[in-house]
Amino acid sequence: MNPEITTLIYIQTAASCLMLHRVRRNHDLNRGKWIGLGGHLESGESPEDCVRRETLEESGLTLGRIFFRGLVTFVYEGDGEQKTELMFLFTGSSFDGNLTDCDEGVLAWVPKEKIPSLNLWEGDRIFLRLLTEKIPFFSLKLHYVGDRLASAILNEKPMELLDIRNEDGSLTGMTRERAAAHETGALHGTSHVWIARQTPEGPKLLLQKRSEDKDSFPGCYDISSAGHLPAGSDFLPSALRELHEELGINARAEDLLPIGVHRGDYTGSFYGRNYHNREYSKVYLYRKPVRIEDLTLQKGEVDSVRWFPLSEVLKAAHTQNPDFCLQEDEVQMVADALQKPGVLS
Repeated sequence: MNPEITTLIYIQTAASCLMLHRVRRNHDLNRGKWIGLGGHLESGESPEDCVRRETLEESGLTLGRIFFRGLVTFVYEGDGEQKTELMFLFTGSSFDGNLTDCDEGVLAWVPKEKIPSLNLWEGDRIFLRLLTEKIPFFSLKLHYVGDRLASAILNEKPMELLDIRNEDGSLTGMTRERAAAHETGALHGTSHVWIARQTPEGPKLLLQKRSEDKDSFPGCYDISSAGHLPAGSDFLPSALRELHEELGINARAEDLLPIGVHRGDYTGSFYGRNYHNREYSKVYLYRKPVRIEDLTLQKGEVDSVRWFPLSEVLKAAHTQNPDFCLQEDEVQMVADALQKPGVLS
């Protein structure tokens, strides 16, 4: 079956973007979603012809100069069928005319900072972010199973998707690309492994120093090993995988002692982008002997590791020492677990 050919454009000003809230057709695939303007190519049209015609029909605006920014391949699966759509993605900022009523939905100029909070398709969040990053051109493949984004591949490289969770930690059934999850504060799962040992001076924790290339908290001391749960993964397998990938430790399930669940919530910014990280984390202790010289550190993720006295880690978390990116209540959870008889015997 030949793929459908469509177009989409985001008309932008310095502070806002023209969006269409698709609410007027009951059997609209996009019903309830906010999208740009566009539609299917008609016979004899180029993508540029199509997007200009669709914009005029849907908004009453006549486009000036437009920019071809990306090619998006959609693969849809549902009801035992599969179909493919190729979408030519444009942006533009010059136009003539005044907005008219649209029979497909409600047109609105939306402030750019408000767009992530709209009801968007999960794949749209990805290419909207790519457009703001001023990437000259990209190819993005989005695979949906029903309404769920099953995979995303940018310029032939898979992107990391996370399962979105309800407040009790259960799965919503939806996924979100990692950067979009951090932009919107979507609750997602992580596994945290703390490596501990007993010394004559008291318990010590092994902390990793995050790479300077990390997209958040670069160069800060962090949990021994931690990572997001890729969509479809569970906590314990992810904890074991991260231990191996980040530190080269080949652990077994029985080597990890579960000590609790932690809810993390951090709001800030990195590299000029908003960052709202909400995590539902299962926390583990690893107590087998570890020698730093035997570890294999993951390049681009971990710069170094170092043993710290537990008391020093507690103080760093309590005072919010900027050299550390630790949450006090989780460090206290670890300290409480280490005080139990036999944990570090």
